[in-house]
Amino acid sequence: MSLGTGAAQLLRSRRLVRAPIWIYRARAGALLGSRLLMLEHIGRKSGARRYVVLEVIEHPAPDRYVVASGFGAKAQWFCNIQANPRVRVYAGSRAPAPATARVLSQDEADRTLAAYINSHPRAWAGFKGVLEKTLGTPITETNTPLPMVELRLDARS
Repeated sequence: MSLGTGAAQLLRSRRLVRAPIWIYRARAGALLGSRLLMLEHIGRKSGARRYVVLEVIEHPAPDRYVVASGFGAKAQWFCNIQANPRVRVYAGSRAPAPATARVLSQDEADRTLAAYINSHPRAWAGFKGVLEKTLGTPITETNTPLPMVELRLDARS
């Protein structure tokens, strides 16, 4: 079994991927570093609050984060934010902040991925194979099949 296959199988372990949610709920998200955040979204069918921890691909401004859908456009959280883009972002140990999710265009996603690869070459070298296994297709810097989402925090009044 390759490293990418093994890691992809681990990402399908519900217990493992949900463990960081409890850390964020305890307002101890800073323990996980600045490259992760928790996204609260609303189930498109159930209307229930749902949570997912995602890697921050880019943090271009204090009020903006960009995350990727490692399971592609079929990921539940990705489908949910398309149905209802009103979300809450938990970053570090701060209180959750209301935000709006927007799926990046293909050009924006390609530029963001290229910048990520340039900024984090070691992380990308290890993670690329995992993403290719979960997506079922090679990932290139142009026409990337990796959907990306910008989370824009609401202005505080």
